[in-house]
Amino acid sequence: MPNVQAATRTPRTAWDGMGRRFSVQHGTTRVVFGAGVSDGILEEVDRLGAKRVLVVSTPGRKDAAAVLAARLRDRSAGVLATAREHVPIDVVTAARREIDHSEADAVLALGGGSAIGLAKALALAGRVRVFAIPTTYSGSEMTPVYGITEGNEKRTGRDERARPSLVVYDPALTLGLSRDVTVASLWNAMAHAVEALWAREVDRATLVTAEEALRLLASSVARLAVRLDDGGAREDALEGAYLAGTVFADAGGGLHHKLCHVLGGAFALPHAATHAVLLPHVVRFHRDAAPDAMRAIARALGVVDPVDGMDRLARATGVAPNLERLGMPRDGIGRVVDVLLASPPFHPRPLERVAVAAMLARAASANLTVSGAPPLRGPEVLTLQPGLGSTHESEALPGACFAG
Repeated sequence: MPNVQAATRTPRTAWDGMGRRFSVQHGTTRVVFGAGVSDGILEEVDRLGAKRVLVVSTPGRKDAAAVLAARLRDRSAGVLATAREHVPIDVVTAARREIDHSEADAVLALGGGSAIGLAKALALAGRVRVFAIPTTYSGSEMTPVYGITEGNEKRTGRDERARPSLVVYDPALTLGLSRDVTVASLWNAMAHAVEALWAREVDRATLVTAEEALRLLASSVARLAVRLDDGGAREDALEGAYLAGTVFADAGGGLHHKLCHVLGGAFALPHAATHAVLLPHVVRFHRDAAPDAMRAIARALGVVDPVDGMDRLARATGVAPNLERLGMPRDGIGRVVDVLLASPPFHPRPLERVAVAAMLARAASANLTVSGAPPLRGPEVLTLQPGLGSTHESEALPGACFAG
């Protein structure tokens, strides 16, 4: 039975000088990490030579964006608080007019995937650079991948103009995230790491980084599901998201990400929550075709059976039981499969219509259950405990007993 048990670690509720702090040049992107580092945003902007910076956010973060713009002093070109999920084309078009009016040479995204996505879309015209202060775990800030929705179709692509030049990771800014947003966003980040583990033609550094990212993310989502103000877990979560975004930029997406974008574009499903519901099903779908990835997932989760471990973690952290709960219509499976197979992504196993439709049907309407396992209750079961880097194989045996 997978070892989803209590951890002995005592949560940190504040940063006490022992937190992680670093700055590094990652390709063309400068990364600054640490609690409180966003206070130095003006110095970072000056370092990169930006003259006028437009702060981009969702409407809900308008006030925080205004505070950030004030820190930029004479570098500020104002606030554009119009970002929306899935980056609708009409929002992009209106924002481009604001870029022309403000004469900005950079956009600074404050928030999650919606704000960063809009900033990337604005950068595609080549007039502005992207800076980002992520406040969720979407990982988009480390990639050149963009997406824009027009009609009921979300078009995605890769363009180096969309890759941020500066990313400032401040764990203190994530403390206000609600439990639902925290959990869903961390599952989104885990999907980046997992798909890198079965991607083709990736180097060992990518695989090692993806596994470490998944370990940090799985541990932190379990801890934060219990206690949102655990500063150590917030720190691990943000660093895990950074690493997961980095490997996703190298490895690209596969079946899981293609499905999430199709579902989001077709039915306006919430992006992060869709990742959370779908990921255990896609891991199960690939179990036999990607044995090396399954072993890495098991190690990262501290379990023997990676599929059972993913199911348990989803239940323990309160992931929605199915896609219908998020708004997917019951007759939508055929449409999704048609779009998927018209332009299939890389996948470790053949994408046969019947098998993909069956997987989607389970994700759409089935209740999330773990075979032979009792329901998980209470905070004592919500944290992974990987032990000393390995797990006894006998754990996989039903009813196995262990001597003291």
